[in-house]
Amino acid sequence: MKFDVICFDCDSTLSRVEGIDELARRNGLFEQVAALTDAAMNGELPLEEVYAKRLELIRPDRAAIAWLAQLYLDEIVDGVKETVDSLLAHGKEIHIVSGGLRQAILPLADYLGIPEANVHAVDVEFDAVGQYLGFAVHSPLAVSGGKARICRRLRMRHAALAMVGDGKTDLEAKQAGAYMVGFGGVVRRPMVEAEADCYVIEPSLMAVLPYLL
Repeated sequence: MKFDVICFDCDSTLSRVEGIDELARRNGLFEQVAALTDAAMNGELPLEEVYAKRLELIRPDRAAIAWLAQLYLDEIVDGVKETVDSLLAHGKEIHIVSGGLRQAILPLADYLGIPEANVHAVDVEFDAVGQYLGFAVHSPLAVSGGKARICRRLRMRHAALAMVGDGKTDLEAKQAGAYMVGFGGVVRRPMVEAEADCYVIEPSLMAVLPYLL
């Protein structure tokens, strides 16, 4: 199938880290928060049950978000730049669709040549001195089914869309008619392996290219 639009998850797909978990590690809250993240990614808890709870525990300020942005770049998955460059060279429109924090993902998107308008993630809100105030609670990506909503919106303009990701929330894109490429190069999740249209376990993201071109 010829895809017009390719959407990528960020955490454990473009970068080896789970961003919110790493912010928790920085605050000495890793085990508590990672257990919540895993439960959501494995389909044991709905995302909305864990999203606000994790951020209220961590309360990331502007400096923490800048730290995470650099970590995403430092821990970029093998082959990501080559994969995105190849897709762009073939005229594909690339989007990042993530339940992560948008301000932390934007520098990675910029490095990959993905326009800011094509980054769909959850905005963090700060006060005048950069302290945590909250997050965009009405973002579709902070609740279950959000990735399907974003993909439906994109498919209004483009018929053929593929989603590449590692977690249960990425499988939601199938509800919007997306072709789901499961990426297990960082974390293998049995539910995703079973339900994705295809699944790759190589550590390099370039393994997804044969399914997208």
